[in-house]
Amino acid sequence: MFDPDIAPSGTLLGLLQRGRGDGTLHALAAPRGEALAALDSCVAHDPRRDWQVENRSLYYARLYVELDGGLEGIERHLFDPEDATDTREERTGLALSVLGHLASYGRRSAVLLLRAYTARGANWRWALDELALHDDDAGLASLATPVLDRFPVTPEGDADLAVTVRDAFEPRPWQLWAEDPRHAGRLRAAREHGSFDRWQRQLGHQGPRPGWNVVDILQWCEDGLRRCGEWRYAAAARCLLAVATPQDRPVLLEAARSGPTGARAAALRHLADRSDPEALDLLHAACADPAADSELLTAALHTFTGMRGPGVLRQARVWAARPDPLGLAASAMLARHGTRGDAVAVLAALRWTVRHQGADAETLGDLVDGVGRLGVHCAAPVLRHVYRETGSSRLRGRAAAALAVTDPGFPAGFGVECLWDCEETTRELAARHAATADDRVVEQLRRLATDPAEEAEVQTAVRSRFEPDATTG
Repeated sequence: MFDPDIAPSGTLLGLLQRGRGDGTLHALAAPRGEALAALDSCVAHDPRRDWQVENRSLYYARLYVELDGGLEGIERHLFDPEDATDTREERTGLALSVLGHLASYGRRSAVLLLRAYTARGANWRWALDELALHDDDAGLASLATPVLDRFPVTPEGDADLAVTVRDAFEPRPWQLWAEDPRHAGRLRAAREHGSFDRWQRQLGHQGPRPGWNVVDILQWCEDGLRRCGEWRYAAAARCLLAVATPQDRPVLLEAARSGPTGARAAALRHLADRSDPEALDLLHAACADPAADSELLTAALHTFTGMRGPGVLRQARVWAARPDPLGLAASAMLARHGTRGDAVAVLAALRWTVRHQGADAETLGDLVDGVGRLGVHCAAPVLRHVYRETGSSRLRGRAAAALAVTDPGFPAGFGVECLWDCEETTRELAARHAATADDRVVEQLRRLATDPAEEAEVQTAVRSRFEPDATTG
């Protein structure tokens, strides 16, 4: 059930890795050294399943503040010799984001560590973006030379500089340095080169062109998959909508039945978008084809889940009983668009998925949402299990939202813990639902209301609890 790098949910490390509110509460009650060691481990070994969508940095930064923790562990991680060989953003991104939040809380040591890493570290662009938000002009000005020295004064170095300036997430440091006569000429040239490069890329676009027909578009889709690994079927389907005529239907049907992977996926998507009467049968055939590769199966399932209409829902009810990917996709569709009469099928799919694929199955999100949307109160036990065990903070938040609807004990139970959760949407949910009989709840609500790093939606939800006519729980 657990990934090798994720500790059991009942341990302090496991709670912190998941970003659960109980992680903060347990850390504050644990011996300080033990809590800081677990916190340092989380920051040095990012536990997120998808670092681009899950939040942990503010959660960990707040805990460093609560524990008055030093930054030695983060510094060791950033300047580990591995930094020279593993330059992926995900190795150091979490640590740098934590430092950014700590800088916003007034930790001068975090600013100094970000400066040092900007000057010497591999992921210096991320560190510079954090400083652009939290450092003063003098501090940023001191970094101009070490940053620009990374780009040799050669044609290759100037080209790399132009790309970096063009793609900078936070432009403030580059604008500040461009005002310095020592660097103004080089940075002006870099900006001009970047603008010219963008114009060239637009002129060099190799996508579909006027005059292409159905066969050309299907071939373009297939070429993208086979020659450069680009999955173009959705774009190709949009192009087909613009050029395909009723006379092209036989070609599209043949491609959807037996074409190569890219062309077949594009034809299936086009026919589904057009609500062709044969689309569902063709999707079923693609999913059941033993010779089909995983790319085609994924595309066919995604195409099916995007279909709408009463006929599609009727077919989903037939397929929902299947113990295979198509059956799970059909159950997910019922979870999103079905009626109260589909509650039994959705709950059955949720239980089957948790039992056979664990609390981190990719298909769980829609099923969790579905039992909440349909108000399936007997789903509460399995939702609690997903909440506790999943390593995905996003999925845990969806489970919490479903529990708020299905579990009468949520406000005094998980609803309280969620006030300390790593995801702002989960904290917002808790701010609206958590029972205030516990003094910790009122104290945390007030803390969230005054924290400058907190999201506006969370603070709005908190303020609604303190209005004269608000329900106090």
